[in-house]
Amino acid sequence: MEIRAIRHQVFELEQGVAPELEWDGQDEFAQHLLAYLDDQPIGTLRIRDLDEQNVKIERLAVLASARGMGIGQQLMECALEVIAQTSIQTVIVNAQIYIQNLYLKLGFEPMGEPFEEAGIPHIKMVKTLIYS
Repeated sequence: MEIRAIRHQVFELEQGVAPELEWDGQDEFAQHLLAYLDDQPIGTLRIRDLDEQNVKIERLAVLASARGMGIGQQLMECALEVIAQTSIQTVIVNAQIYIQNLYLKLGFEPMGEPFEEAGIPHIKMVKTLIYS
């Protein structure tokens, strides 16, 4: 319920994403992370397997009241740690253009040209994991 509430607030109410796009039927196949501040849920993301070597991090959302505290970066770092425990080689995000720098700091590289998804400018970004 907490994840649904955060995503509803951020994507549907703030960004105007249609519910049928936000609730795409993939949540039950994904791993979800939830961030708390003072025992209150404030951020979330999901990790979805694409195949045996590739995952996609999606639906990164932080409530407006908690933005600017590094919560999004902490969620992403945690997700990358979770993924590093597997044999996954490539992590993909479709980054909203306005937060592209967050992903650049985490080692993602832009791929291709910007595109619109749910009426919002995005760019595909990829991070290759190297295991020793």
